[in-house]
Amino acid sequence: MKIRILFATTAMVSLTATSLAQNAAPAAPAAPAGRTAPAGRTPGGGLAGSRLDELAQKHPEFLGALAPQNLNKPRPKPPFSMTGTWFVDLTRSFADFRFGPPYPEFFEPGQTALRESEEARKKGVPYRDAIGRCFPAGMPMIMTRVWPTSIVQLPTVIYQLFSFSSSMRFIYLDGRPFTDPDVVSYTYNGESIGKWEGDALVVKTKYMEPKEHYIDAGIPISDQFEITERYTLSKDGLKLHVDYTMTDPKMWKGEWKSSKNFLRQDYSDIPHAECLPNLNENLPSTPEGQKAIEDRAKTTK
Repeated sequence: MKIRILFATTAMVSLTATSLAQNAAPAAPAAPAGRTAPAGRTPGGGLAGSRLDELAQKHPEFLGALAPQNLNKPRPKPPFSMTGTWFVDLTRSFADFRFGPPYPEFFEPGQTALRESEEARKKGVPYRDAIGRCFPAGMPMIMTRVWPTSIVQLPTVIYQLFSFSSSMRFIYLDGRPFTDPDVVSYTYNGESIGKWEGDALVVKTKYMEPKEHYIDAGIPISDQFEITERYTLSKDGLKLHVDYTMTDPKMWKGEWKSSKNFLRQDYSDIPHAECLPNLNENLPSTPEGQKAIEDRAKTTK
């Protein structure tokens, strides 16, 4: 019996190998002599240089932030470094994660959001919980999620790495312009350009995706939403202060101002977390996560 099984297994392996060889995709043939390769392809079927540049997001008018020639350019020394891990300061009140009140004078969409969110709060039900449904928190709310944030500062760029849903933000410091609005791709964290002004870093952000993108309790933004941030560091290097000025001529009058403090956490790192329906009970800031916390509390009583 063992011999028959071995023979059958050997035969199956042989047949499988033959079948794979017969059905394997043939190598891409070189273009016949005299025939032009398809657009974006080499005669051998590979990517042409122009197509490679396109897919690699090349911008020939300025160097990449991590290009050695860019990193090594002579620049004035910045007044401070934000490199480290930080957590929003909620020691005074947990409500300090919000960006208001005070609020600006909202137009109808914002007025409706304030009214409906209060009604939902009284009923104990979620309101416009886009973050709980795994939409990106986006700027500025990603800054105040109750998860740590790591910041890596280089001469040409600052990387903000948010552990909440493993989001990233890039603040370019190399003097590049904003992307042409006719070709830019809107994102939830937008495009950010920073420059040093005295003892502060001033960052302007625009091109933020408005779909399912809210501030505080469901206050909507439009495609005209912009943020200016002013970062300063305490003398002991333990507290990062940020002043926010937000404008959106489609949603409110004038400027919406807010300030936040972030505390240095030298004994912390950012955990990796992804927002997925089957993992939301691990995220304390989602309804599923809050319910999981409450259920665990009941079982320990």
